[in-house]
Amino acid sequence: MNTPPVARNLKVSLCHSCGLVCDMTNHPHVCKRCDAPLHDRKINSLTRTWAYLLASLVFYIPANLLPVMNTTMLGSGADSTIMSGVLEFWQHGAWDIALIIFIASIAVPGVKFVSLTLLLVTVQCNSQWARKERSKLYRFVELIGYWSMLDVIVVALVAALVKFQALGDIEPRPGILFFGLVVIFTMLSAMSFDPRLIWDNPQNKEQMDDVANH
Repeated sequence: MNTPPVARNLKVSLCHSCGLVCDMTNHPHVCKRCDAPLHDRKINSLTRTWAYLLASLVFYIPANLLPVMNTTMLGSGADSTIMSGVLEFWQHGAWDIALIIFIASIAVPGVKFVSLTLLLVTVQCNSQWARKERSKLYRFVELIGYWSMLDVIVVALVAALVKFQALGDIEPRPGILFFGLVVIFTMLSAMSFDPRLIWDNPQNKEQMDDVANH
């Protein structure tokens, strides 16, 4: 079955800054419209994606083990981790806030870790499996990545609400910093991955090795 040609075969490349389709016949280094750098493939895409992903996994451990906030009510205070905070909100009837925190803090990072690992492994194995579906998976990862900071926002809103109503006091703890780093590094990982690698011809092993390392 004949497959449509890729942009590299047609000697064109899309400018990531302004979206202009640029002629790469003479190997231009910058876009003629906005002067942004042009690359057939993102430089060191797989290496940088793996590095950011592994860094986010390292920070994910203390983000879940360390307390993210300290709540003081009527003179007594207690530290809360992400999961204990979810359970506490659920037990007090705030199931909507508990659900938001669980999705943003547990489900979304987990989905991103699994999805990015799948994309990286299949690209490095030169897999032709479900290319279209993997491209959609990458776009989904990009989409949900921007909602990962909901947990930090919820903690800030709850703290402001408690202080406004003079019910007590809420202070952030180190866990929220590590969770913020998890969000940042997973976003950088998704941004570093080049989805065009999914569509490269796996039959040319030398070309694929050059793409993966450059």
